[in-house]
Amino acid sequence: MPCLFAFLAISFPRVAIILLWLFTNFFTHIFHGIIIPVIGFLFLPLTLLVYAYLLNAHMPIGGLQLVILFIAVILDLGLIGGGTWRSRRRID
Repeated sequence: MPCLFAFLAISFPRVAIILLWLFTNFFTHIFHGIIIPVIGFLFLPLTLLVYAYLLNAHMPIGGLQLVILFIAVILDLGLIGGGTWRSRRRID
């Protein structure tokens, strides 16, 4: 079951965020307001999940954890920019 949720989180991070928000208290201990989770949901959903996991696991943000966080940011930015590149490629 955890592997299935990990696959869901990587494939569809916004669905995973909604499921975690509705059925668990995964985000309540980390974010005290609603602004940061909403911005993360809209722009960097995988990064939001990774950051929330690191804080819930009580891992310090440094070293390998920081590398994992940067990889999540790069994946999120790649997903945003990949659609633009493909649409430009089809026009040419």
